Amino acid sequence: MTGRAAGGYLRFLAWAVGVTAAAALVGWLPTRRLGGDGAVLSMLAGCAVSVVASALGGVPAALTRGAAPAARQQALLMGMGLRFGVVALLAVAAALSGLFDRGPLLIWVAISYAVQLVVDTRYALANDDVETR
Repeated sequence: MTGRAAGGYLRFLAWAVGVTAAAALVGWLPTRRLGGDGAVLSMLAGCAVSVVASALGGVPAALTRGAAPAARQQALLMGMGLRFGVVALLAVAAALSGLFDRGPLLIWVAISYAVQLVVDTRYALANDDVETR
């Protein structure tokens, strides 16, 4: 990964964490009021699952920055599959662990996954740099 690609990936990670933190802040009071303190812990775990999956799903796009269009397209598809697989695996593991309330955990995995789709799409589109044109 070149320095420019690494910088773009770090900005992507900052956006992913920031947007997810904003969503968690907006949902903090309703989640606490509806589900109690255990639901807040589940909310944080659900958000963490999505951030980890998004971070791993962005790696193929970062590695192919400046590559041929076909390679970039293939990397974006691989990143989508990787992201979905990681979310599914971590969400099932967290839900079956017994450490979290399942309902709030799975709801917040879904909410934060949807929020991360915006960040991931923005990163994928911004990753199309002028070096390949």
